[in-house]
Amino acid sequence: MKGRTVRVVGWGLAALLLAAPWLAMRVTDEVAWSAGDFALFAAMLGGAGLTLELAAMRSRDLAYRAGAVLAVGAAFLMVWACLAVGIVGGEGDPINLAYPGVVVLGLAAAALGRFRASGLSRAMLVVAAALVAVAVFALARGAGGPPGETTAILVAHGVFAGLFLGASLLFGLAARRGG
Repeated sequence: MKGRTVRVVGWGLAALLLAAPWLAMRVTDEVAWSAGDFALFAAMLGGAGLTLELAAMRSRDLAYRAGAVLAVGAAFLMVWACLAVGIVGGEGDPINLAYPGVVVLGLAAAALGRFRASGLSRAMLVVAAALVAVAVFALARGAGGPPGETTAILVAHGVFAGLFLGASLLFGLAARRGG
């Protein structure tokens, strides 16, 4: 019964997140989503939810599941931020195309590891390293601008890389426990 409750709460939260911009559009002109925006957000929420469902079926180990939640949540937030406002520069800056690519790289590395805890631990290290490489590239090409922008780029990449490193540690713990 507990697992079913978590699933209902999770999908209910996804539905609320999807409804939030629709409700906001009813009370303010500051939010103006198109049908395409809603479709993309629904696809992102659905993809994240299905990935977590698959992870829950793959292993009963709590560290594995927590690693999955951390990795999927970080990937979701990173892509959402990239699409909404851009992580480097504005949303139109081409470097922002790297972030969905980093997620695809992580999925490919996870698939190579057969979605086992040890393989996922390594895949999350690959993602964290890719984020560091993107930050270095962005700053090397002059994306930092004023000191505040450079700091923002470093903080954003540090936070996301740290989340993926945390997921790596959790998957590593699951691997050691046989999860």
